[in-house]
Amino acid sequence: MKPTVISLEHIEKQYSKKDSFVLRDVFLSVRESEFVALLGPSGSGKSTLLHIAGLLDHQTHGFVFIGEEDVSKMSDNEKTALRLSKIGFVYQYHHLLQELSAVENVMLPQLIAGVPKKKAKEKAAELLINLDLENKLHSFPSQLSGGQKQRVAIARAVANDPMLLLADEPTGNLDPETAFFVFHDLMRIMHRAKMSAIIATHNYELAAKMHRRFLISEGRLMEQ
Repeated sequence: MKPTVISLEHIEKQYSKKDSFVLRDVFLSVRESEFVALLGPSGSGKSTLLHIAGLLDHQTHGFVFIGEEDVSKMSDNEKTALRLSKIGFVYQYHHLLQELSAVENVMLPQLIAGVPKKKAKEKAAELLINLDLENKLHSFPSQLSGGQKQRVAIARAVANDPMLLLADEPTGNLDPETAFFVFHDLMRIMHRAKMSAIIATHNYELAAKMHRRFLISEGRLMEQ
């Protein structure tokens, strides 16, 4: 049996004591090279769950394990280091830095992790070329199409070779044809790197291509 990459246990989230729970007693375990889809309407808690899994938000109750490490016992600096080295993020809106070229955007997380500039540039260029962006290495986000921007965002997310990719509606802002090709590229990269992924999406056709599918409804997670 493949090792567990992330395990969420008894996760609950309440933003204030006056609010209802966004998440209720959620369990989710993802193994190495496994792709999991999160389905549910807007406001159902998909993004909240991804943020907790990615150590960007704190659960009200419950535990997050990355591998065998209990994240609740870590300092903020340790969580930041873990997030930088082991978790990649792709959002619906690419969130590229407008003042940086495509290759510079992909270099950035590597430089933050301490990778030498020359090596970071070589890795960034290789990733972008593999995503059919060899002619766009030095283009700025304003010069790229929506699909090209999202491919740059994917390259940036995997630049530090994370073991887990978290994607929040990665094709939600694209037309259906572009969404299909971007999703295909994302799956290809994850397969090649033996990466695990939790992907929130409204697209049931894309979700069907993943190993398991979960629906969030009224704060609870149910496998489909």
